[in-house]
Amino acid sequence: MIAVDDLIALVRNYNPRTDEAKIRAAYEFGRSMHEGQFRHSGEPYFSHPVAVAAILTEQRLDDATIITALLHDTIEDTKASYGQIAELFGDEVAMLVDGVTKLTNLQLSSRETKQAENFRKLFMAMSKDLRVILVKLADRLHNMRTIKAMKPEKQAQKARETMDIYAPLAGRMGMQWMREELEDLSFRVLNPEARNSIMRRFITLQREAGDVIHRITSDMRAEMERAEIEAEVFGRAKKPYSIWRKMQEKNQGFSRLSDIYGFRVITDSEEDCYRALGAIHRRWRAVPGRFKDYISQPKSNGYRSIHTTVSGRDGKRVEVQIRTRQMHDVAETGVAAHWSYRDGVRAENPFAVDPAKWLASLTERFNAEEDHEDFLEAVKLEMYADQVFCFTPKGDVVKLPRGGTPIDFAYAIHTRIGHACVGAKVDGIRVPLWTRLKNGQSVEIITAEGQTPQATWLEIATTGRARTAIRRALREVDRERFIRLGRELARSAFEHIGRKATDKALDTAAKHLRLKDRDELLARLGSAELTAHDVVQAVYPDLARDEAEPISPRRAVVGLQPGQSFERAPCCQPLPGERIVGITQRGKGVIVHAMDCDLLSQFEEQPERWVDLHWHGGTHPAAYEVTLDMTIGNDAGVLGRICTLIGERKANISDLRFIDRKPDYYRLLIDVELRDIEQLHSLMLTLEADSDVAAIERHRETLRQGMAAN
Repeated sequence: MIAVDDLIALVRNYNPRTDEAKIRAAYEFGRSMHEGQFRHSGEPYFSHPVAVAAILTEQRLDDATIITALLHDTIEDTKASYGQIAELFGDEVAMLVDGVTKLTNLQLSSRETKQAENFRKLFMAMSKDLRVILVKLADRLHNMRTIKAMKPEKQAQKARETMDIYAPLAGRMGMQWMREELEDLSFRVLNPEARNSIMRRFITLQREAGDVIHRITSDMRAEMERAEIEAEVFGRAKKPYSIWRKMQEKNQGFSRLSDIYGFRVITDSEEDCYRALGAIHRRWRAVPGRFKDYISQPKSNGYRSIHTTVSGRDGKRVEVQIRTRQMHDVAETGVAAHWSYRDGVRAENPFAVDPAKWLASLTERFNAEEDHEDFLEAVKLEMYADQVFCFTPKGDVVKLPRGGTPIDFAYAIHTRIGHACVGAKVDGIRVPLWTRLKNGQSVEIITAEGQTPQATWLEIATTGRARTAIRRALREVDRERFIRLGRELARSAFEHIGRKATDKALDTAAKHLRLKDRDELLARLGSAELTAHDVVQAVYPDLARDEAEPISPRRAVVGLQPGQSFERAPCCQPLPGERIVGITQRGKGVIVHAMDCDLLSQFEEQPERWVDLHWHGGTHPAAYEVTLDMTIGNDAGVLGRICTLIGERKANISDLRFIDRKPDYYRLLIDVELRDIEQLHSLMLTLEADSDVAAIERHRETLRQGMAAN
């Protein structure tokens, strides 16, 4: 445990004017209050608050925050009271300690609707004083660093909560270093096999390629000296979780990932940032589409930097971030830069912003929102957002999250524009509504009178604002039909357990599910946003079955006409959880394609054949066949182990075909029956981690193959 003198020395390093006596008094008070309490590891409990305070000294925070860290568990876990802390250490510290206590009491990993309410409380508490969340984040960081002492099930719960809430919150507040460490600590708990596999491959790569970071750093420093630019250059390998996420997003194996190294160039001035960019681009080839200028268009949390990716030594891609020292301080500490001290006074950083404005606007925007799930979805999207900046034809800037589409752009301008959208032009060229927008593009929305939102827009939109507006509009259009259908579904479900779907029972279910009224419940039931099992369980939890029955494959798709049949397209083999669209086929009903299927381009001039579809939101059985293209080592027992791994992931092999045999490897196609896209991702990650799997990808027919097949 850190001694009080050592803790005070950490504070004095950046704040010589610190109130040493007050910190010493808080240290002694906290230690006496926690006397006799121990952590799961067997250490004295007070070692935890001291470690939290030490983490906050790294961000150069004020005395009140350091003292709050020392006392943050006293009201919750000891006989100390709010009044006692206020009397000894002042109202400011008492208020902060009370705020951290209230955050600790929020059960943020509970079921979705309750989680949404807790998010409201979380943001309300943060908006009063952001130092509360700084202490809470440091508290969570230390708990994750020492999580091995907890029971496995508790570790998993805390890790999932950290990954879902605290890590993205730290990132959204600009504390990127904390986000990365929280994610990686959670990754170590939730998927240790994948993390160990990435670490092993890193070691192999370093052994084969040598110290790449040192070589590239030296080259960049030489370029800066040649251009007479005063700059510091740092390099690092990206965190295992960051690499794994790129593997998931790009559906690539580790061996095909190129930008696993990151470099930072820290200059003295903004002008030197652009000069450094020029020097780097003169020496190395820039990768198209991988340039972002967050200096001219800062992120809402104050982040400023130039990002570029270049082809470095041996054709390897490396990511480079260029910024000034002050920009770097904000990039590293985020909101903490607003509170940090240097030489005993608050540090003045022109780039530091107060994220309280973002929190206040978010809380205000959704304060009147009755739909808890919409609120939760929008909050999470806000926290994860990596913004892109697009322009209207008049030159106005519209901010969107990464992956934003013309639908999001239209709703960002005005709900009325979004509802009436029938198409879009990007840089003067007509594009599909599901096109992913990029920085700097000019977007023109084409509208038409009488147009109404389509169900497929929910699969296209990425912003909470757009999805909320679309849902509301769809509910109003089909509300009466959905209510009638929902009433029939409720009647059947209640009769199944020997009860009647009376108005009182439905009112009770609506109240329990936190919906406005009975009609709202029935409308959601009829539109497949709720299942009949959810409604029955809300009223009769003891009579409802312990686990919802899997959705029958015959009714797995929502959006078909009564009596209309469907088939999964063999070209793309769409899975539940993927965005889908239907194409009518004479004599075959509707053929369901994944939204990114190559073959859809054949039907661009036949809009009358397109059908808006989405998967049923319930649990699906493992009945959907997907083909995997694998290359594995030709050694004894390898194929058997691969089949065992597939079985362990609850996937059934329905067929296996060898398409290439060589002395040292096999290439084969394996047909597996899966439940949904998440199971596919989990299975591919498991197989990718096996040392004898050289390559694996999802097999899909190309446009040329599909046309030949037809």
